[in-house]
Amino acid sequence: MKFFVDTAEIDQIKELNDLGMVDGVTTNPTLIAKSGRDIIEVTKEICSIVSGPVSAEVTALKADEMIAEGRKLAKIAPNIAVKVPLTWDGLKACKTLTDEGTMVNVTLCFSANQALLAAKAGATFISPFIGRLDDINLDGLDLIADIRQIYDNYGFETQILAASIRSVNHMSECAKIGADVATAPASVIKSMANHVLTDKGLQGFLADIQKAGIKIL
Repeated sequence: MKFFVDTAEIDQIKELNDLGMVDGVTTNPTLIAKSGRDIIEVTKEICSIVSGPVSAEVTALKADEMIAEGRKLAKIAPNIAVKVPLTWDGLKACKTLTDEGTMVNVTLCFSANQALLAAKAGATFISPFIGRLDDINLDGLDLIADIRQIYDNYGFETQILAASIRSVNHMSECAKIGADVATAPASVIKSMANHVLTDKGLQGFLADIQKAGIKIL
């Protein structure tokens, strides 16, 4: 499973990228606003750091305007994936931009039917929002499984990009289901290394080293 980091913070992206833990980046206007920088400027810098897809979101709601914004965003770098919402206008924009050779990430997906439409429109990525479904007492992971089954049934090439990830359990469950990509905050990706038994074992290991007076350097 590929890891995308969901942030516009350059330091976080660089740290994970240097460790080989980043296959791409997802951004949105809210994340970029937190950075306090111009959307074009920060997106261009991110694209220069990461070789994989960098999702940059349109702000328009009408198809023609989404297409115009998408074309502008696509000019930033060859690894831009234009992010459009899963609305009828968004699907129209997806089809046009895809036909022009631009990667498209269709976001705000909450049903298998929506995911099926996005695949038919040629989306490069479909972004089902796990955490937001969990928030209303629906199992977001069930949606990932449903989309995986439908796409496999018909050979759709659209990649499932699990989004709105809130926990390390979401990451492992998405991997077991077969999501192609998971996008998560840097804090969640880094927390995947944590385990209480690892901490306990390390404490015992250090105590034994100190007791034995072992030094390597």
